[in-house]
Parts: sequence; structure tokens; C-alpha cells
Amino acid sequence: MRSGRTDMQVRPGGAADLDALTDLYNHYVRETPITFDTVAFTPGQRRPWLLSHPEDGPHRLMVATDTDSQEILGYATSSAFRAKPAYATSVEVTVYVAPGAGGRGVGTLLYEALFAALAAEDLHRAYAGIALPNEASVRLHERFGFRHVGTYREVGRKFGRYWDVAWYEKELTR
Repeated sequence: MRSGRTDMQVRPGGAADLDALTDLYNHYVRETPITFDTVAFTPGQRRPWLLSHPEDGPHRLMVATDTDSQEILGYATSSAFRAKPAYATSVEVTVYVAPGAGGRGVGTLLYEALFAALAAEDLHRAYAGIALPNEASVRLHERFGFRHVGTYREVGRKFGRYWDVAWYEKELTR
């Protein structure tokens, strides 16, 4: 899938992307409260995460790359919302954009591709947790039809302070 907005393409992520995806995620681990992981990962530690997102089914990994350099500009995932069987028609979605790639429409392109890929799946709801403040993520999710359903106050502690997480929900229809 190619975008006319910028020189990017989106494709399913795979094993060859593991090092770059780990580096991108580790930026958010080390530098931001966006993820509540507090220790950086090795690619080997991230491999199970990668393998939990095959090219088909409800749990996907989509990667945006620069069409010329093939540099990874970001990724989006749909993952299991909860482990219990009755939650199987719900997914948690997320987007991570590479440092320096913000403002180019990477998140929008990734979510367009992710939700298009999920359209044929037996899914009912998508959920997103957003560590606050994060206006860019709130705007992205609202643009895709997510609505705010609640906020967990001071639910995570990182960098010596507590952070709130706002939860957003989107109906998925087939």
C-alpha cells in the first residue's frame, strides 16, 4: 500500500524487521511514558511479541517504511485485549512512530492499513490505552472514530511520577 501524502508504504511486519522494531520501541521505553515498560529489550526478548502477530488473523503487525531507504517509520499492532476466551472479539491497538517521523501522517497511514486488514476478521471492538498527556495520540484515535470511555488515574509509575491512562473504544463492523 502506497500513500500519496508522502513517500511511505505499509506492509505486514516480519522477522527481518525485528532489530529495527526493537530499537524503535526501546526509544519509547527509555525516553517516554508512552509505554509502561521500564527496561529496554533485546531483539531476542521481543521475538515472542513479533511472532504473536502473524500476517493474517485478528492480531496483526503493520510496518510503515520510507519507500526509498526502507527505513521503518513506525508500526501499528492489534493484539489480544485480554487472555480469557470471551474477549476474543476485542483487540487492543497501538501505534508507534519513529523519532523524527511525526507529523508526516505515519500514524494515519498505519491505522488505515491495520483497520482495512482487520475488516474481514470476527472482531467487535478495538481498544486503545493512551498514557497522558499525549495529544497527538488522542487526535489520531478520535479521527479514527474512537471515543473516550474512561481514565485510570495514576495507574503507572515511571520516571519517578504517576501517569494516567485514558481508554478509548472503537466499534468494528464487518
